Amino acid sequence: MSTELRQRLSLVPIAHNPAGARWRTEAMRSHNSPRLIFISKGQGRITVAGLTSGYGANNLIFVPAQVMYGFEIGPTAFGQMLTIPAAMAAEWPDEPIHLRLKDVVAQKEILTILDQLDRELKSDKPGHQRAALYHLGLLAVVFQRQLIARPAEQSDERSQTAAARLVAAFTDLVERDFRQPKGVADYARALGVTPTHLTRCCRQTCGRSALSLLNDRVIYEARQMLRDTRVPVQDIALTLGFSSPAYFSRSFLARAGDTPSGFRRKARAPTP
Repeated sequence: MSTELRQRLSLVPIAHNPAGARWRTEAMRSHNSPRLIFISKGQGRITVAGLTSGYGANNLIFVPAQVMYGFEIGPTAFGQMLTIPAAMAAEWPDEPIHLRLKDVVAQKEILTILDQLDRELKSDKPGHQRAALYHLGLLAVVFQRQLIARPAEQSDERSQTAAARLVAAFTDLVERDFRQPKGVADYARALGVTPTHLTRCCRQTCGRSALSLLNDRVIYEARQMLRDTRVPVQDIALTLGFSSPAYFSRSFLARAGDTPSGFRRKARAPTP
């Protein structure tokens, strides 16, 4: 899949996945262009830059490019994910934002824009792509207005704590270097802290260890490569910094519950 295709404007539904496919939303990942998640019903938890928060209906969650995130979505939850083209990223914030829309008028305004954007994306009328981009620009303005009007109590002060800043820096480094053969001790050293302190902070902000976040990001990438490419397993192991294909297979099995070859076979099997 080309970079251009990955960064193209798109709007897709998000809903509960069966157990074997939950990695598609829950595993740590990032993208080359921003994402906007709108939850229309249900509730769950989302982790962005190593900070976990609850979400509910009528929540807007903005994730900048190259920021690690993953979210749980329960059986009653539903939403949409908007891919914002990199060329329009400057119209959106530089940091993650979580808005909880309480105002009914604002909720309807967001839904209307998303519906119109979706209609244009699915249209074959002349100029439909340009019209979709105009709706995206309008959405950026509405989002900014809601951010400015956000009540003070909605500001998440946890993101300003020393622990949250450290974990955010850690996830930034992981996103940059996860393909290299680095362990938690290497990242801790780069951040000027001990591995114990780094893990303590990770548990404080998202309830997981530093190693869990690192492994989750690596195995997500492995799953993507196994599903979407024909790159041999041994080459995927090398690309992701594993010392040997055997070590990669053991690590993948421990995290994914299947061997790399078994996962690839099932992921690429035609849907009945």
